[in-house]
Amino acid sequence: MIDLTEDERRRLQRSAACYTSPYCDVIRAKVILLAAEGLDNNTIGRCVDLPRQTVSKWRKRFFHERFDGLCDLPRDGRPSSFSPQGRRRGQSTRL
Repeated sequence: MIDLTEDERRRLQRSAACYTSPYCDVIRAKVILLAAEGLDNNTIGRCVDLPRQTVSKWRKRFFHERFDGLCDLPRDGRPSSFSPQGRRRGQSTRL
């Protein structure tokens, strides 16, 4: 079980209810809120349609790093050749 302060709970509830936020942020907030209610990883996974391993990852990261743990970490590999804005327009960021 994850213990939340009132401020953390309010912040997570706002994130979970904000449908204009990126989907991953909404789901991560819901995972932590459900964990704070005492639900196990399998049950949370069924509620938010995620594998148990993914639920476990976000719970552990939040437990150790709080909100910083809910951010995506840098990934290895070639940098993206499309910016988020260019993806919408179908344009590359290459010159």
